[in-house]
Amino acid sequence: MNTKPVLYSILDLALVSQGHTLKETYNNALRLAQHAELYGYTRYWLAEHHNASNIASSATSILIGYVAQSTNTLRIGSGGIMLPNHSPLIVAEQFGTLASLYPNRIDLGLGRAPGTDRETAQAIRSDFMQAAHSFPAELEKIQTYFSKDNATAQVRATVAEGVEVPIYILGSSTDSAHLAARKGLPYAFASHFATTHLMEAIQIYRNEFTPSQDLEKPYVMAGVNIIIADTDEEAERMSTSLIRMIVGIFTGNRDYVQPGTEMNDEFRELLKHHKVHQMLKYSFIGSKSKVKAQVKDFIEKTGVDELIAVTNIYDTNDRIRSYELFSEIMKELA
Repeated sequence: MNTKPVLYSILDLALVSQGHTLKETYNNALRLAQHAELYGYTRYWLAEHHNASNIASSATSILIGYVAQSTNTLRIGSGGIMLPNHSPLIVAEQFGTLASLYPNRIDLGLGRAPGTDRETAQAIRSDFMQAAHSFPAELEKIQTYFSKDNATAQVRATVAEGVEVPIYILGSSTDSAHLAARKGLPYAFASHFATTHLMEAIQIYRNEFTPSQDLEKPYVMAGVNIIIADTDEEAERMSTSLIRMIVGIFTGNRDYVQPGTEMNDEFRELLKHHKVHQMLKYSFIGSKSKVKAQVKDFIEKTGVDELIAVTNIYDTNDRIRSYELFSEIMKELA
């Protein structure tokens, strides 16, 4: 169990709400990050996804720069860059550049999933499957490009050499837990949607962890869905946008984020469906007092070092308010 306060951060997909333009979506993402800075959040991460009309974070490194430009202390990064989609050299150059522009503020979270459907993954990179299987080797290439020792190599990412960019390994199953432990890197689990293997993955990571020059002891981050309002009823109303999103994933009908509506019997039945119920297992929805008890229990059971809050709802002002209340909870639990 940790004795130090648990840090709290944000994972954002730059969700496109119904009736909003991409420009409005990006401006709202920046607004959220600026408020997060005021509320004491540690980091604001953006996730790489492709071919989804309701997600606007596909050009992740560009959006990271946009947000970093208009914030001051908040760490900005990727949660994550899907490495098999990219050349390690290009990733090192992009994040080396970002970290030179915004020193000590850029994080590089790396995942091995495509962040899209099979056909789009093939369109991004024809040898995607081979690259996914080579994830450990591709990770080592990025580490090499950031090393000062690579200055004498024939192939260099000159803008990355010696630049401080912490690397985080992302996972939604147990596979990446072994890798993060072996490499001695911090581990972030996507338990805001992949709930089944959270506890097992954390145990593997902690049991197998090998200290490195990057990290002396295990560091675990976990994603949780957070929707907080002044009343339980209002939070439930807002959560219907998230439920529709989840159903859209399972049915292949991905649409723009819809406005919240009354939590009726239809939504309650959807929540009972085993797939929806499992995906939303670590979703804490309600008033501040209700969510505080749930968050406290989650921290005690997992012993995580940091929570990554995900608030996928329609209205930006409601999101900002929810994140404000969550920051109050985390300060009270510290």
